[in-house]
Amino acid sequence: MNILRLLGYALLTIALAVALFLFAARFADGPLEIVSGGPFSSGEHYSGEEPDWSFVRDKATVEFQLLEPARSRTTWIVEHKGKIYIPSGYMTTTWGKIWKQWPIQAEKDGRAILRVEGKLYKRQLLRKSSGPEIGPITDLISKKYQVPAGIEAVESGYLWLFEMAPAT
Repeated sequence: MNILRLLGYALLTIALAVALFLFAARFADGPLEIVSGGPFSSGEHYSGEEPDWSFVRDKATVEFQLLEPARSRTTWIVEHKGKIYIPSGYMTTTWGKIWKQWPIQAEKDGRAILRVEGKLYKRQLLRKSSGPEIGPITDLISKKYQVPAGIEAVESGYLWLFEMAPAT
């Protein structure tokens, strides 16, 4: 019986440590890998003409923050014809519906900040669910991240694509 009680205390301690970590991450300057973080408190605000986004082709991940709610996360990114896009998969799965709240929030209020190499870019997330650019973008995602992606995934709602357009 003492072993069961000890195991229960150990599991409770682990659960409390995880909960405390997730709570504390909400106050961090950006995400902690796959754990969403707080709003950005560091970085240089970019001003000027729209950048040449080709430099993100070599970036596996970038960080972005929604303004409402003010939380940040790490995401994949692709560039196509001078525009940048971020994907969100698993949107039709039970796991995705629990884990992926940011795409739903971004659809309501797409104001965001992208942080790349210490620079902060004001953006507007615009969901793309159809159009001629979907095929080439999903091809880029498949090639860059070695995952199956295609027009069908976007059309079915499994994969959501957001253009990170300049803020208006």
